[in-house]
Amino acid sequence: MVAFLLFLFALVYLWSSIFITIQSGELGILYRRFSGGTVVDKVYGEGLRIVWPWNVMTVYNVRYQTIPHNLEVLTRKGLKIKVYLSIRYRPETEVLGVLHQVVGPDYLKKIVIPEVEATLRTVLGQHDAEEIYTTRKGVVQQVVNESLERVSQRFVKIDNVMITGLELPPKIKEAIETKLEGQQMAQAYEFKLALEEKEAERKRIEAGGIRDYNLMIESSLSEKVLKWKGVEATRDLSKSANSKVVIIGGGKDGLPVILDTKE
Repeated sequence: MVAFLLFLFALVYLWSSIFITIQSGELGILYRRFSGGTVVDKVYGEGLRIVWPWNVMTVYNVRYQTIPHNLEVLTRKGLKIKVYLSIRYRPETEVLGVLHQVVGPDYLKKIVIPEVEATLRTVLGQHDAEEIYTTRKGVVQQVVNESLERVSQRFVKIDNVMITGLELPPKIKEAIETKLEGQQMAQAYEFKLALEEKEAERKRIEAGGIRDYNLMIESSLSEKVLKWKGVEATRDLSKSANSKVVIIGGGKDGLPVILDTKE
């Protein structure tokens, strides 16, 4: 009876070490205390795993995770700025056993953050504050590429590094924003001038077209044609029901003279 109670007590005490539940999005790495140490060529998938109490199963989250981070860096001219980051990462599942053996579960602080910080300091240290402030996307992409290359050699995949904010000294930030505002105003003025030049060109073309049209009409209208049009207009007017006119003889250039008669 005593032996059974001791066994039951030991089972309850060691329950969490014997029965290991690996959740969705997780993988397990087994450490065998008496038979070779860390198993680097095998990972344990989701479900319930039973291990001897003297062995250790370490569970890793292998989904992409995102953490915020911030650090201070020096620009090319020695100006100190604060950079706010968002780092998206996950361990490489194919070499998870090696990662556990060489680095351990605390790989975020030992690999990811130090490598990203070192790369950021190197890259941002080659730029002025204004360049970083105005072209942060291009700088970040360069950081991502270099971080991927470095950290991928250490069993971790960095999917994205995004600069979410920059904190500059107030006077520097104000000077940069004033300069950017002036540049935008200058660009807007140049755009307005370009529009006005195009409008002036359009009006010149339109005026030239009207002039050419008038010249063409003028050259096509002979004296006889004009007289004939005058006769047609007089005839149509004489047929009007509301008109009271008398045509008496001819006027200048042989055209009829129309008199309005009032009763």
